Order: sequence, then structure tokens, then C-alpha cells
Amino acid sequence: MGDLESIGYGDWFKQREDQKQSAIHGISRIVTVNKDSYTLTKGGKEIFAELSGNLLFGTESASDLPTTGDWVYADCFDDDTHAIIYAVFPRKTLLKRKTAGKKIDFQLMAANIDVAFIIQSLNDNFNLRRLERYLVMVNESGIEPVILLSKCDLMATDEVNDIKQKVLDIAPESVVMEFSNISHENLDSVIGSLKPGLTYCLLGSSGVGKTTLLNSILGDEQYETQAVSNIQSKGRHTTTSRQLVRLESGAMIIDTPGIRELGSFSVDDGLDDTFSEILDLSNTCKFSNCSHSNEKGCAISAAINSGELSKKRYQNYIKMKKESDFNQMSYQDKRKKDKNFGKLIKSTLKNKQR
Repeated sequence: MGDLESIGYGDWFKQREDQKQSAIHGISRIVTVNKDSYTLTKGGKEIFAELSGNLLFGTESASDLPTTGDWVYADCFDDDTHAIIYAVFPRKTLLKRKTAGKKIDFQLMAANIDVAFIIQSLNDNFNLRRLERYLVMVNESGIEPVILLSKCDLMATDEVNDIKQKVLDIAPESVVMEFSNISHENLDSVIGSLKPGLTYCLLGSSGVGKTTLLNSILGDEQYETQAVSNIQSKGRHTTTSRQLVRLESGAMIIDTPGIRELGSFSVDDGLDDTFSEILDLSNTCKFSNCSHSNEKGCAISAAINSGELSKKRYQNYIKMKKESDFNQMSYQDKRKKDKNFGKLIKSTLKNKQR
């Protein structure tokens, strides 16, 4: 088990290990996912892997299939050059997002992450409302957020401190660090915060410096980067897939593609954690059924009027709450239709066989 422990196989997973499965199959961790093929590791080299037929065709939802960071039961063959995956472990944490566009579904990003580095750059990319969305996603997943403000070399110290305070106002319990990939300011502090045995991920829009930071952590240019467009300070996608990278320190890190659209998807706990002061205020309203609009004795309206609560922050909370409720309701309707369609297909096939 020593090698497995070096890649994060701790007590939480040991307690949930299926003894029957582990007696038949080995235990491995998913490194990358490429459509229907995977690479995994047992703590040594990376091994090409495929899903067993039962896992591929027997799952009800794509969310039951492995994603980067998952622990799985798998058999390795031919001197560990090929593997078959049979089942997925319970997940300690799962990072997911709504699929882009009008499609009502969600996309798995990575599993079993301990800490998420949420990166925003200190230029036109910085946006408190977008940061709130990332915090909701991370808090919903039960992942510890660390907020990194990149490109601090582009701003004066007092301006950086002003933005840091704005971030701490909305996330008072989070670690907030500024850094620069160019001047290397505070890079040692970021790298020094990576602890052996823990899994980290990099989250942020395209162009904020995620992949450049990963290269800085690795100490070389292993991953391709692209310059930020001069138009609207928007970055170009460099990372196109998620990969679990093991560091010399013993920590592991997953880079993620830049996310252009952050739709909320069933994030009640994440909303409550991220906007806890709004929840606390709503509990002190005069009426239990307060709609927080024009009622007398509304604590939220009073807080907005006094400046204690930002109107934009409250509006963002309401927007995400409505989004989440709508997407969850639509997804449940979609699953119901899918199941009914599946029953119809099975019924038709049975009738044909008769």
C-alpha cells in the first residue's frame, strides 16, 4: 500500500474499500481521461486503461464513470502496459459544473480534490461576482478554497491590498495570496503551501496564468501556454484536458481547462457556505415568510440600505439560487424522461422477441 499512500490513498478511502472488489482486483488512481480511454497509476508508472463492458454499459449516468482523480478497482496486464477498470470508489469530493449552453446536464471535472486554487488575475479579468461562483462550486464540493491573485506585478502594492480586502470581505475565512509568474513574487509561498499526499486543482478563466503557474511549480516548461489577447484581456485556452500531476514534494495537482461559463447546478450547500451572512440575516427577519423585497422588518433590505450588505452580492446570490433551482428541476425532468424512454425501448425489444 505504500505506493498508493504516496498518491493520496488515505484513511478515508481505506475505510470505504470494498474488500470483495480489492480481493479480486487491484487499486489504482485515474491520471487522465480521454473520451473512452484512460491512464491510471498504482503509484509508479502510468498505464493505459479501458472500461470493462459491464462498467461502460451498465451505468445509468455518465457521472458514474471514472474522472481524473478517481480511485478505481482495475486489473493490469502484460507487465502493467494495459489495464481494465471494473468499478469506481466512493468519492470524497467531486468537482462538477453545468455543461455549457442550453443543455441541462453536468460535467465532471475532477474527483478527490483536497484544495482548490481559485486563480483570478489582477487586471481586467478580476471579477468578484465570478469569484463568488467559483467559491460556490468549490464549497458545494466540500473542497478547501485558496484564492490566488496572479499578475500582481501589474499593480501597485496599495491597489493589490485593496483588492485583497474586497476578496476577504466575501470570503473572510479563505487564504488569499497574490503572486506573479513574471517577477516570481510570492511564488515560493504558493509552492511552499503544497503539502505531500494532498491533491490540489487549479481553477480559473483562460489567461489567468494557471498553466504558467503549474510550469513554475514543476520548475520547467512542461505544459504549453499562450499569450493573452490584447482585446478585452481575454485568455486563450491552452489546457484542453485534466491531468493529475505528481510533484517532487509529494503533492498532486490537476490543471483544468479555462471555464468560460459557470452555470450553477444543485448548489444549495455551496450557496449557504459562500453567502452565509445572507442566510444569517434572513433568519433575523421579522416574518418567517419574508420575501426580502418591501416588507417591514426585513433584515436583508435593512442591511442593503445601510451598506452592510452589497446589493450586487445579494443580486448575484438570488441569480445563482434561481439558476440552481431551475437547472436541478430541469435535470430531474430530463432523467425522468430518459428513464421512461429506456423502459419503452426495453418493452419494445421484449415484444419483438415474442
